[in-house]
Amino acid sequence: MPYRPKIPCKHPGCGVLVEYGQKYCDNHKALHPEYTRPASKRGYTSAWHKASRAYLREHPLCTECLRQGRYTQATVVDHFKPHRGNKDLFWDRSNWQSLCKPCHDKKTGREDSLPTYSYV
Repeated sequence: MPYRPKIPCKHPGCGVLVEYGQKYCDNHKALHPEYTRPASKRGYTSAWHKASRAYLREHPLCTECLRQGRYTQATVVDHFKPHRGNKDLFWDRSNWQSLCKPCHDKKTGREDSLPTYSYV
């Protein structure tokens, strides 16, 4: 059975080939911690799960579906503005919205396909 071909590193301007299923080469993995750190290290702890469940009880409908005239139960608490590790933005309830899983996946896919990089 043939092997899948290697793919280019997803970091802008890098052409190093990596194994299929990997996103970044060894040189750029450290610049993209969102793909290498577990969810608990990114702030999604038991405290987050408790707070997000409470928020979903207060806001049970998907805000994106409501804008389109549909009534869909929300299952995910999303951050309007991606927090990218900023704890203040992560816990700011005015930055939260209730979404159903399909709407959350679409929004996150759009944001992750065009990431913003900051170089120190």
